[in-house]
Amino acid sequence: MDTRQRVAALVADAGTTYAEQAGIEIADRPAELWQLLMLSNLVSARIQAEIAVTGTASLVAAGAGTPAGTLELDWQQRKDALIAGRYQHFADGTATRLGECARLAQDEYGGDLRKLAAAAQGRPERTRALLQRFPGIGPAGAAAFCREAQAVWPHLRPALDPRATAGAERLGLPTDPAELAALIAPEDLHRLGDALVRAALDPAMAERVLAATPDTAQTASV
Repeated sequence: MDTRQRVAALVADAGTTYAEQAGIEIADRPAELWQLLMLSNLVSARIQAEIAVTGTASLVAAGAGTPAGTLELDWQQRKDALIAGRYQHFADGTATRLGECARLAQDEYGGDLRKLAAAAQGRPERTRALLQRFPGIGPAGAAAFCREAQAVWPHLRPALDPRATAGAERLGLPTDPAELAALIAPEDLHRLGDALVRAALDPAMAERVLAATPDTAQTASV
């Protein structure tokens, strides 16, 4: 097996990242970073990632694409947007938390999460700690944010957390983040991280990738 070929097949099979599915352009700009934080908040709940994606897209469409826009919506409007995006089971609490997150983003960072990266002084652990100050963002939510944000915040690389390395193990790839990172261009690490998480959650996807990139040593011995 050529590990680079397997990584390429994996990323190709995944297609888009969760953020892209939600209509978020990953960019080092205030609005996009806030939208990524909302997605990370929604995906932190025990809910399917696809529902977190549709919930985030619905929030943005309702006007919550920035912290200020989120605060302009009242609690009921945020809840209605979540429900419209099929994010129903946790809509009440999430509508509250998003308002609290938006207020923290405004008060601490002037609505610009680039200032959070500056406050972290290039330290990934400090970045994750600051992210976890937002209500609803725990270690998993911070990891989800960093997996995508490493595309524009190089100091986070390689952001390949245990959820990602679980996918790597399923695919017979290295589980050491540095070794995994060496298999793809730095600017595509966020795609690899996202695809590995998908493989960890979706056995059928992992099987497709394995079938497309058989272990040549095992094949030769058959």
